[in-house]
Amino acid sequence: MSQATATAAASAGDGSSERTGPPVAGSDFAPLLRAVKGQGLLERRAGRYACGIAANLVALSGVITALVLLGDTWWSLLLAFPLAVLWTRTAFVAHDAGHFQITGGRKASRLIGLIHANLLLGMNEAWWNDKHARHHANPNHVDKDPDVGVGALVWTQKQAAQRAGFARWLTRNQARLFFPMLLLEGIALKVYGFQFLGRQPARERVLSALLMAAHLALYATLLLTVLSPGKALVLTLLLHALFGLHLGLAFAPNHKGMEMPDPDGDRWGHLQRQVLTSRNVRGAILTDWFLGGLNYQIEHHLFPSMPRPHLRLAQPLVKEYCRSIGIPYAETGLIESYRQALTHMHEVGEPLR
Repeated sequence: MSQATATAAASAGDGSSERTGPPVAGSDFAPLLRAVKGQGLLERRAGRYACGIAANLVALSGVITALVLLGDTWWSLLLAFPLAVLWTRTAFVAHDAGHFQITGGRKASRLIGLIHANLLLGMNEAWWNDKHARHHANPNHVDKDPDVGVGALVWTQKQAAQRAGFARWLTRNQARLFFPMLLLEGIALKVYGFQFLGRQPARERVLSALLMAAHLALYATLLLTVLSPGKALVLTLLLHALFGLHLGLAFAPNHKGMEMPDPDGDRWGHLQRQVLTSRNVRGAILTDWFLGGLNYQIEHHLFPSMPRPHLRLAQPLVKEYCRSIGIPYAETGLIESYRQALTHMHEVGEPLR
């Protein structure tokens, strides 16, 4: 088992995202944890996931069959839209496997992750699990959460003040450039995965690399067999742009614009750390499907190993418990969540304008 997988296991297995183990019995989180366990909401839903995975694979096969039947025509580009949606469903399965939501077995979870991330998407599940486990342990912490570290975008005015040259211009305009930049994320995810290979143990590195290489080979063979090189390139760019945009739309509302712990001052417990930094998105079944259950971000962060179908069921318990102890529970509509996230990014770049 890789270090990344072990970290994810430590954060997912007991409902806490702390690497050092579950919250102590006297913590604010303990009564809520007991209530959730008492209703069986941490129990796995392997059958439900098996049906969902099978349906997704059948749908993917259907789109590939349609691509072959259409042949070398520009109409094939229309298939990039359903394929991007199905790739995002595939990424959600890999995400859930990394949190041990599908099965408690480490080998089975990693196998599911390898198939869905490395083979079907060309991403590196070890890279994702390493990055995502650190995010769950310290969400929105500028020194510990890689999701709010300095990159193409920045998340605090202190980070913005250090920008120079093109990066400074980018930060000034990052709110308006956020969604266009997501169009590059689908390709970036593959690049990050290959870059991470050097940090993996040799045995795991070989398996990860072989599966990602197999994805690229099968993908290229399919497109170049069916389409001309020009059409294949356009389809590839369109598919990855839509895939990155869809993933970004699912992840953007979760933490951007929420509380950011003071690295030198705040010593929040597990409950505060996960609730105050997270935002839920209201909606019905369609919202749940579109966002892959991540619209219940507070519940997901409090109980990372909770199966996705149970997050909606846990929400009333969590919301009422937060109200009873006086912890703010952030919940908004989908469009408003994007507005809040973009407003935060705009304010971060304000001193540079």
